[in-house]
Amino acid sequence: MQQHKLQGQRNLHLHLDTFKMFCGGKKSYFVATVCIITLTSMVAFSYLRLQRIDHLPKIIQEGRRCRGEITNNTITPLKDKRTFIISPYFDDRESKVTRVIGIVHHEDVKELYCWFCCQPHGQIYVSKAKIDVHSDRFGFPYGAADIVCLEPEICDPTHVSIHQSPHGNIDQLPRFEIKNRKAETFSVDFTVCISAMFGNYNNVLQFIQSMEMYKILGAQKVVVYKNSCSELMEKVLKFYMEEGTVEIIPWPINSYLKVSSKWHFSMDAKDIGYYGQITALNDCIYRNMRRSKFVVLNDADEIILPLKHPDWKTMMSSLQEQNPGTGIFLFENHIFPETISTPVFNVSSWNTVPGVNILQHVHREPDRKEVINPKKMIIDPRRVIQTSVHSVLRAYGTSVNVPMDVALIYHCRMPHQENLPRDSLIRDTTLWKYNSSLITNVNKVLQQTVL
Repeated sequence: MQQHKLQGQRNLHLHLDTFKMFCGGKKSYFVATVCIITLTSMVAFSYLRLQRIDHLPKIIQEGRRCRGEITNNTITPLKDKRTFIISPYFDDRESKVTRVIGIVHHEDVKELYCWFCCQPHGQIYVSKAKIDVHSDRFGFPYGAADIVCLEPEICDPTHVSIHQSPHGNIDQLPRFEIKNRKAETFSVDFTVCISAMFGNYNNVLQFIQSMEMYKILGAQKVVVYKNSCSELMEKVLKFYMEEGTVEIIPWPINSYLKVSSKWHFSMDAKDIGYYGQITALNDCIYRNMRRSKFVVLNDADEIILPLKHPDWKTMMSSLQEQNPGTGIFLFENHIFPETISTPVFNVSSWNTVPGVNILQHVHREPDRKEVINPKKMIIDPRRVIQTSVHSVLRAYGTSVNVPMDVALIYHCRMPHQENLPRDSLIRDTTLWKYNSSLITNVNKVLQQTVL
């Protein structure tokens, strides 16, 4: 490593000597301009090369057995209490790296190192990490971060430890399995990511209706980042887990940080916003990168409703055909206030179940001229590097806003425009296209869980 660094410095001095020979004493403005550009390029190139050398893996120990306790926790704090590891993922889209999804304090965490162990000979490599805190922190001191390390060329490590120092004893460090190491064929077409379920969540009826709508529209898997919910909701989740539809990711973020249920620091001065939702969404994308053709990013009270197509598969085939090279599809959010209801589909057996009956809420708020409707997404996870809640921050390829006449997000919740009279709302019964299948399926679930 030191030899590489010294060689890089020698090359820089050699370039500077050449620059002096060519540019020294030249009076022409043109030549001077060319010389300045050349010098800037040489310095920048050499700096980047030295930076890359600095991040190359180097052997610190040989012939050691891979040690350290393997952890399966969703959130693991490091000793600094400023860094929290969610999960590492293999990412070879640009170079051979381990990308660790984590949460860090944006000012206090300056250096981290990945410790890789190469089997069968037990060489331990250390790589200096690039710490990339996501831009959408919304003022909170802690935010989602990618901790990215170059991997050793001689092996494909299965586990990694994260440490604040390139020195120490690997026996004392927790080890994390590097996921996505093996290529997989897609096991599902659509995975829905829901983050995060918190506040002793008990909107049981609407959750079941959303789940059954996702399945009708084409989802085979729903991943729920669960912080807390009611006992009744636990029964429902257990049913869907046993059915094979739901995967629960424990999300005890409030055990480590002061969490806010607000999206911006100015609304609630805590450590991290909205129960770490952005970190969970990014983890969900990488978790499903090799196993799901598409990932749907929305909340449990939101449903992407196609208007021109019967389901998501036919809709996405059409959208991809019209938008080649696009991996991010954004859908407009529209509020259907739960305070405005219709007596239609008043299923008597549902009245004892806590939660909202979405079939009775088919009036949506009109657009506000001064407000842009937020969006949620269906993405190709292999094209996404970093995401926020309503847009992708970094990706390969382009994004497209899906027109409202193709699909919209049905979002049944408390109103945004509280004082609107009923006749100012827009009656939209798109959801009723699915009423027969939805009622039948919801009744089956309720019979086995709640009723």
